[in-house]
Amino acid sequence: MRASHRRVHPRTRPLAAVLAAVLVLGGATAAQAAAPPTADRSARHEVLGVTPVTEVGSFGQQVTKVVVEYPTRVDGRRLTPSAFRVEDSGYNFRFDPASELGNLVDRRIADVYTTDDPARLLDTDRPRRPGRYVVLELADDPNGGWTVITSLCPTFLCSVRVNPDQLTQVTQLADVIGPRGTVVSAAAPQTAHRITEEPIDREVDQFRSGSLETETGELLYDYRLPDRYDPRKRYPLVVALPGHGMGYDGQNRGVQLASDMLALAWNQREWTRTHEDVIVVAPQNRRVGKTVEGAQVVELVEDLTSRLAVDRRRVYATSVSYGSQLMWEAFSTRPDLFAGGLLTGGFPADADELAPIAAAEVPMWITHGTGDHLLPVANARASYDRLVAAYEARGLSQKRIAHLARWTEYGDDAFSLPDRHLAAAPTLEDPETLQWLLAQRKRS
Repeated sequence: MRASHRRVHPRTRPLAAVLAAVLVLGGATAAQAAAPPTADRSARHEVLGVTPVTEVGSFGQQVTKVVVEYPTRVDGRRLTPSAFRVEDSGYNFRFDPASELGNLVDRRIADVYTTDDPARLLDTDRPRRPGRYVVLELADDPNGGWTVITSLCPTFLCSVRVNPDQLTQVTQLADVIGPRGTVVSAAAPQTAHRITEEPIDREVDQFRSGSLETETGELLYDYRLPDRYDPRKRYPLVVALPGHGMGYDGQNRGVQLASDMLALAWNQREWTRTHEDVIVVAPQNRRVGKTVEGAQVVELVEDLTSRLAVDRRRVYATSVSYGSQLMWEAFSTRPDLFAGGLLTGGFPADADELAPIAAAEVPMWITHGTGDHLLPVANARASYDRLVAAYEARGLSQKRIAHLARWTEYGDDAFSLPDRHLAAAPTLEDPETLQWLLAQRKRS
């Protein structure tokens, strides 16, 4: 599967439906649509608000649409991408210094249409309807619009947060016309409008926030239940353990959902290619050390399995970078809780962590980038080899070991952006890995 920093899945519509929509959207005849707008020298520039629409892809959250609000209904048939300009920061925290944040780049507008309510974007890719909201759909491009920025740098390692002052801005270059040919909003090529409303994100907005008072302090987390959650059923639970910079630092609540696809892939069928309903939890530990944090993750799993409709035979963990340390810790201290793990771009295991995992036969698929610039691939490969050796010492067959311990190494060409450390990107882009994890069951 081709690696991609973001995926857009437009819905195909029959030609007849498209033609019907064209006739309905403007609320006028073809002759009226072709008529020039009524001259009105007193027309004012009337942009009431700007709402960003974001989407999380393999390498993080990005502004993918912008909704511009007007006071009255707009004629959608008269709209063209050339009537607007969208700019955003070209900064990407994975590659650029924070000093680059203020440098704006143009975002190409791929489509423009009207809708009657921006909330429709939570359910529909292109909700074309007559209305006073103009949706500017942006081209799929990795340059610009990323929402995650550096937060704090208490040591040589920094944390990240979602930018509270996203630099997305819209300029209206031409008049916006209403159904009767009057000017709804006059062009203002010198006026750039910044964001005025909270962002809309179809997947992130489905998560709920929670906190758990553990034996070692409060643990913040975000979780998502299936859309048709039924407490009488039993669902698999996926625990998403984020990287070091996504740990809670006092001002970056919820960034572990926006940083990459780790928590969000499991409820999107275009990623999993299954109809499996899954409960997902994404803890956001304070970075106080893997022993304490691993124990907190275990307490969280025990709490959720006692309160929610969790299938105790199907509790899984996934990780990015630092999160691997919490996986090694939790799997080795409480292997009875977990049915399998998907460890990406991670740290090596400690020597004493492998034997308990092998004794409990917890399946693990370890992935890493050959060109990882932060964590050398040789160390991850050595952990995999030692895990295999632990199984061999127990006398397991090679076939059984191949099921319990898997290894994938990604070359540079597997990464669509030059962050070879984020092995989660090509890992989660391959439905085989997600389906493999969801297929594991805890033995009685």
